[in-house]
Amino acid sequence: MALWPRLILACLIAGPALAQPRDTLTIGITQFPSTFHPNIESMAAKSYVLGFARRPLTAWDADWRLVCLTCETLPTLENGLAVRETAPNGRPGVRVTYRLREGLRWGDGVPVSAEDLRFAWEAGRNDATGFGPAEFYRSAYELIVVDARTVTLRFDKLTFDFASMGDFQPLPAHIDRARWEAAPATYRTRTAYDTETANPGLWNGPYRVTAVQPGAGVTLERNAQWSGPAPAFRRIQIRTIESTAAMEAQLLAGQIDMIAGELGLPLDQVAALERRVGARFRFEYRPGLTYEHLDLNHDNPALADRRVRQALILALDRAQIVARLFEGRQPVAHTSVNPLDPMSDPDVRQWPHDPARAGALLDEAGWRRGPDGIRRNAGGERLSIDLMTTAGNRSREQVQQVVQAQWRAAGIEARIRNEPPRVLFAETLSRRRFQGGVLFAWVSAPEGVPRTTLHSDEIPRAERNWSGQNFGAYRNPELDALLEALPEELDRDERAQMFRRLQAIYAEDLPALPLWFRSDAHVWPTWLEGVRPTGHLNYSSLWVEGWRVR
Repeated sequence: MALWPRLILACLIAGPALAQPRDTLTIGITQFPSTFHPNIESMAAKSYVLGFARRPLTAWDADWRLVCLTCETLPTLENGLAVRETAPNGRPGVRVTYRLREGLRWGDGVPVSAEDLRFAWEAGRNDATGFGPAEFYRSAYELIVVDARTVTLRFDKLTFDFASMGDFQPLPAHIDRARWEAAPATYRTRTAYDTETANPGLWNGPYRVTAVQPGAGVTLERNAQWSGPAPAFRRIQIRTIESTAAMEAQLLAGQIDMIAGELGLPLDQVAALERRVGARFRFEYRPGLTYEHLDLNHDNPALADRRVRQALILALDRAQIVARLFEGRQPVAHTSVNPLDPMSDPDVRQWPHDPARAGALLDEAGWRRGPDGIRRNAGGERLSIDLMTTAGNRSREQVQQVVQAQWRAAGIEARIRNEPPRVLFAETLSRRRFQGGVLFAWVSAPEGVPRTTLHSDEIPRAERNWSGQNFGAYRNPELDALLEALPEELDRDERAQMFRRLQAIYAEDLPALPLWFRSDAHVWPTWLEGVRPTGHLNYSSLWVEGWRVR
């Protein structure tokens, strides 16, 4: 009873404030970018933040169509902007021409030009720079500046997705070229994106970064040089709250307006929140191409044994985890290819929960139960695996506890050791400093070929400045050959057969342990309109100019 007067008073005070014009939007996310450079490292937090402040050449939209963002026209063989030719290696190649939209400017007023694309291409071609995906730069063997707004790229292979530029996007040559030319190998630590992040000349989107509070937040304000539709908000504040419990508390206290589903609360927590607060917020659950899994270090002798990897997944009751922790809303994964993707194979091998079969495989691999129940090999070494994830993510930490218990029942010891996301992704994973398994998610594009995460040439190493995303150092010559041939298959039916073989290898060999495909849970204020979740790696922030206040 004593609470009622306070609640009434709060409503009376809040009423006039709500009537004021809304010129600031405060967004909560769970991670802080390890770098703000668009071409160095792949991290969801960076992709989300940079979506407000940068525009790449092309992107996949919310309808899963490839569209131009900073180019005028998407190249096709039919419109003549893509032309088949024979590459220097004697194989079929393609030359692709992009023309930048008129009026594009960096935040300092300098026009975005073909020289900015040339700089990005030259830096990416140099292994010492450490850009990813490296295969793009190896294949794009020549860039021709046609005029101030037009470039032609020549590729040594003709791929089905040649028009998609992925992570290739302009870099401000007038700011960063000299830094790169001075020492490509140390450029990633000297780039203005991390030493002068608030420099307006780094940003060509509707917003520009004006302040950074390391580990805590980013402030973006309208970019006066933006020539597209005017965004609704004068300022966007992005707050990093690594604890999902703290993020929920800040939302309910009004300290943040919304939680980005791409990088916010886990589904189970949002579902419980919706049951409690009802119509106070808008909730949307969007299935997408986000693959939750356990990356495994294949240089670990125990994990290099396929029988051990198969035993690890047989010992897990993934269906029970999904049912209990995620209300059955996230489908169990059998490979990295999502059932929503047209190339998914519904008949791929599945691994049901089978503790007896897991035990038999471990026995066969030479791991016998010791007196304490933990298995040991002939040399007395315990079957003990470090199990890591992003610290503060309540859902993943709950999953870890269940995995630890289920593995222990099979005689496998899991040692939980978590790190903040910016450390885990920027250091531990990218420099391959983990010894066991790491629980995190990959996000892909529709019909994405997973070369960068599975090809042996994509294993991060010092001589390439740690580019590549095959963190587990998985090696399979057949899969390497398939990953090289698949992009060059232009016939969709033949490509589907190759994708099926890829999934068969993945399901049998288990380069990583597939867990489930994630649904993103978005929490928006009732007055916000126009946010369109995409369900893939090009996040909704890339279309922020369409967000509006009701």
